[in-house]
Amino acid sequence: MSASMSHGANAEPNLTPMLDMVFQLVTFFMLVINFKGAAMDLSLKLPVVGSARPVDAKGKEELLVLNIDHEGQLKVYGEPKPDVKGYIAEEARSYVAAAKQKDGNFQTGDSLPAIVVIRADQATPFELLNRVIKTCQDHGFQDFALKAMNRPQ
Repeated sequence: MSASMSHGANAEPNLTPMLDMVFQLVTFFMLVINFKGAAMDLSLKLPVVGSARPVDAKGKEELLVLNIDHEGQLKVYGEPKPDVKGYIAEEARSYVAAAKQKDGNFQTGDSLPAIVVIRADQATPFELLNRVIKTCQDHGFQDFALKAMNRPQ
């Protein structure tokens, strides 16, 4: 009996359940992270409209968020896009490719399955805002949402 106690058993913990739980937590947080918040330029002072409400996606999961500052410069993920027409054309091509892959009956002239969310500074001149909207329409975007605040901050 004394011989069995003198060997000093090496007890190593089983790490498999802990590693499994860590993997599940990492997967959970990867799934719930919101990348849409990174698309918003928080330096913009949005116009105040009392009837402002959240964007209704109407069953469309894709949102194209465009931030326009008071000088009419387009910013996406905080990066200025000097070639507005080129950027919107590239986005339209990617939406067309995705729509054709998802729906075989999609034609190039059809309305693109995305909502363009325009976040324009309250000091943005209308002609600059209108130029961006017109460019989007020329490339097949038909659904628009203009962001506003329902009360001043």
